[in-house]
Amino acid sequence: MNVENLLRENIKNIKAYSSARDEYKDATAEMVFIDANENPFQTNVNRYPDPQQSKVKECLAEIKGVTTSQILLGNGSDEVLDLLFRAFCEPNQDNVITLPPTYGMYSVLADLNAVEIQSVLLDDNFEPKVEEILTTQNDNSKILFLCSPNNPTANSYNSNKVEELLKKFKGIVVIDEAYIDFSSKESWVSRLNDFQNLVITQTLSKAYGLAGIRLGICYASEFIISILNKIKPPYNVNQLSQDKALERLNDLNVVKQEIDLILKERELLTSELSEISFIKIVYASDANFLLVEVDDANFRYSQLIKKGVVVRNRTNQPLCQNCLRFTIGTPNENKILIKILNQL
Repeated sequence: MNVENLLRENIKNIKAYSSARDEYKDATAEMVFIDANENPFQTNVNRYPDPQQSKVKECLAEIKGVTTSQILLGNGSDEVLDLLFRAFCEPNQDNVITLPPTYGMYSVLADLNAVEIQSVLLDDNFEPKVEEILTTQNDNSKILFLCSPNNPTANSYNSNKVEELLKKFKGIVVIDEAYIDFSSKESWVSRLNDFQNLVITQTLSKAYGLAGIRLGICYASEFIISILNKIKPPYNVNQLSQDKALERLNDLNVVKQEIDLILKERELLTSELSEISFIKIVYASDANFLLVEVDDANFRYSQLIKKGVVVRNRTNQPLCQNCLRFTIGTPNENKILIKILNQL
């Protein structure tokens, strides 16, 4: 596959904006910096941040076993996804394929970029319908979104099905791995060099506990990353976010301890929920949440709100009738949830 042929014509030869910190990169040097029209008085954030977030990328590259030229960082994964639309999808002409029920921002971004959405429902086991996806695609199908582990269903897709789609889909395949750190399956980052059309998105919002800094990660070929770098805003990740990300990435032992506790609590919560009379199904989870079918989702959601517990009502999503989504909380929060559920 020649990925370059998938690009929008106006993107192929676009010239990126060159910022002051692109032209002189070493902002830590003992120099007089009067090149960027910054306020000269020290506030710790009076200087523009590194536009390429080099230190964060170096840390991630070492952890993930990739090169820094295969990494793009964004203001949350949503910015990364939006950049992919801008690079590959011609407005009012191209389409993308989504697999409901799934992460809602794919459709929002498609609408925002005037890109048609082709939806292929997951099967009853929440797995991709490979043949239907392949027959749905056409010459204008530019991106296929696979959320694995999937939100809201919490399952990881069958690896053989994903690989078949990577080989046979004629556009970009985006595997959204926001919840991969809670999964028993290996990340597709390990297969990055096997597929030129593979793009993987991850985040520091979930397992790393940094939802507030809005830092999303994209892993792809050097060519795709180079294109996204051309069209991203020059200073899209602020200095505070970069500093906090580095702090957390250098404390992986604590991150692992928190993940292990969440997995332990996920197992306990699954067992406890299964004993509650009005809960019909607790779906197996590969994420930090559980999808749970109840007798009446709207009613139970309202009851929980009145008791001071906020869950997510997913009953309006395809294949999720009367389903609630419970994020795995702290041990104490999970005990409170179970206690209240048993009182309803």
